Amino acid sequence: MQPLEDAVDALADRIRFSGVVRVDRSGSIELAKAYGLADRGHEIHNTIDTQFAIASGTKGLTALTVVSLIEDGSLDLSTRARSLLGGELPLIRDDVTIEQLLSHRSGIGDYLDEDAQHEITDYVMPVPVHELVSTEQYVEVLGGHPAAFPPGERFAYCNSGYVVLALIAERAGGAPFHELVRRRLCEPAVMDDTEFLRSDELPGRAALGYLSVDDSRTNVFHLPVRGSGDGGIYSTAADVSSLWSAFFAGRIVATEWVGEMVRPRSNVPRESKRYGLGFWLHASTDAVLLEGYDAGVSFRSVHDPASTTTHTVISNSSDGAWPITRLLEERLGV
Repeated sequence: MQPLEDAVDALADRIRFSGVVRVDRSGSIELAKAYGLADRGHEIHNTIDTQFAIASGTKGLTALTVVSLIEDGSLDLSTRARSLLGGELPLIRDDVTIEQLLSHRSGIGDYLDEDAQHEITDYVMPVPVHELVSTEQYVEVLGGHPAAFPPGERFAYCNSGYVVLALIAERAGGAPFHELVRRRLCEPAVMDDTEFLRSDELPGRAALGYLSVDDSRTNVFHLPVRGSGDGGIYSTAADVSSLWSAFFAGRIVATEWVGEMVRPRSNVPRESKRYGLGFWLHASTDAVLLEGYDAGVSFRSVHDPASTTTHTVISNSSDGAWPITRLLEERLGV
């Protein structure tokens, strides 16, 4: 059989992959390699230390931040969202709980409905993207969406739910959401290169997000200028590996809470996966996943705690990660 690195190289060349691939096994780096350009206009190459947007991969970080607040007594899984929202967002039912928001079982209306039949490169934001900088500024786009079903009835992936969680975290934690993520998650996990960057002032090590492998247009007009609880943080492949290590070692939240977060709350047949609290779960094994997909962003990281194997693919194009991550799943059996 072709060696793993050679197989990844061949596929990356064929699909013109742009991004970073990393594989860790039992604490050792088996593969860490960068491909393509972080900035096509200036021909700046991606490196293994390039910062990439991870889109909805952020939700796992949001969930950990909220659970850290639960662990220190500021919140509870049974806390009702209304107790911190007050009179804001009146269409969110009074009996919606933190647990239902974390598990995508709240039934609240979604400002960014992923079941709508739009292309990933469509302009879908309901307000000018430069107006979405702080979590409080998202309140305008969260309102006006009626509940889809009673809380707890079923699973429905909901971006609004995770922005509401960010609002709740701010009010319970007494600090801006971006600061809470840094202090409660990035610092204990030693994720020094993970932060909510503004897309209109990216630092030199951050990759621009491109709509396709052939398109020189970036996603700067497609996504909020600065992300919140549902997506938009930037990270590196190394930091994602650090996240898995810190999470399962109990350095972010206690190991009892780790078990609670990866306990399946829903089967999601259409995705061939299950869902816990902030994390996707393999349909039949103990593997845990983070995944993000947006204009100019594709990301998947899979961690198998039994074999301590992790594979991460981050791309700065809309569909770039998927062929590579499929190859890794087939070759690694994870």
